[in-house]
Amino acid sequence: MTWIDWYDSLAKPSWTPAPATIRLIWALLYPVIVASFGFVFVQALRGRLPRRVVIPFVVNLAANLLFMPIFAGLRSVPLAAADIVVVWASILWCVVAVWPHYRWVAVAQVPYFVWVSLATTIQLSITAMNG
Repeated sequence: MTWIDWYDSLAKPSWTPAPATIRLIWALLYPVIVASFGFVFVQALRGRLPRRVVIPFVVNLAANLLFMPIFAGLRSVPLAAADIVVVWASILWCVVAVWPHYRWVAVAQVPYFVWVSLATTIQLSITAMNG
C-alpha cells in the first residue's frame, strides 16, 4: 500500500485539509522558513548572533524534516504526533530566542506557527482516532 493510500485509510477529523491543500500551504511557508532560518544561520556564522539563538532553529529544522519520514515512511502515528509537538514548541522557542535580536525573524514565524498549530491539532486527533 502506498503511503497516500495508507494516509487515506486513517480516520481523520472532518476538517482535515486535502493533501493538495497541505502541499500548497507548505509550498507557501517553506520560502519564508528558508529565508528566515537561513538569515539566522548566516548571522550566527558571522558572529552577529549568539550561537545559542540558533539551537531552537536547528531543533525545529530537524524535527520538521523528520516528520514525513516518521509519518509516511515508518507510518508511526504516535511518533509523528510527538515529533510535531516538538516542531510546534520549537517554533515558540525560536520566536523567544530571536526576538531580542531580529524581531522580523520572530514575526515571520507567525504563519508557520499558525499552520503548525492546526497541523498539530490534526495530528493529535489522528493519533487519538487511530489508537
